Amino acid sequence: MAMSQKQEIFTLLGGRVKMYRGNYNPTSDAVWLAAAAGDVPAQTVLDVGIGTGGAALCLHAHNPGAEYFGIDTSESMLEMLAANASLNNVPLKSALADINTWKTDKTFDLVITNPPYFKGTPATHGAHHNADLGAWTRRCLARTRPRGTFCIITDAATGAEVISACHRVCGDINIYPLHGARPSAERIIIRARVGTHGPTVFHAPLSMNNSAVLRDGLTISAALARLS
Repeated sequence: MAMSQKQEIFTLLGGRVKMYRGNYNPTSDAVWLAAAAGDVPAQTVLDVGIGTGGAALCLHAHNPGAEYFGIDTSESMLEMLAANASLNNVPLKSALADINTWKTDKTFDLVITNPPYFKGTPATHGAHHNADLGAWTRRCLARTRPRGTFCIITDAATGAEVISACHRVCGDINIYPLHGARPSAERIIIRARVGTHGPTVFHAPLSMNNSAVLRDGLTISAALARLS
């Protein structure tokens, strides 16, 4: 995708990741998802609903040695993704596909997703609305290799759908609550391993504005270690 020289560029992770500004720009959700997945050793990564690439490119900053692949249902977002990947010199592959109907036998060491978790009238760009998160999670888990890792960020109100789907086939479930201005969690990150039997761990809540993650580009484990 050819980009104008005047196209505005913004950065994530304190400047480590550059993004072209467009109709849909990644939020802090993408940075947090990458921060949780960045603690996972992985050689192959799938980003489901990759959009313009915020989460995948931030994860690449944490783990530049992996191979990255993404799917999305929006051609325009995949065009922006290609431009952003080129801007960051990241060899990222993608395909126009819907996780609910994608025909593939491929599995990955790590599957990440920032799914369409909001309910209501879709925004113009069509992102973040009205998905069946239980079905979405099960399809993502099917693309995760045995003993591989699935990592998702979602609205706290929808977390039960994801946890229920993970509980059937996963162990070593780590849950990270994120809070904003309200005292209750607004987002949760869920990281789980397929086919293992380790316990579920609820971690201490973190502020969604945590500068160690958003500005300094630390993974969640490194941010928690700094706090302690």
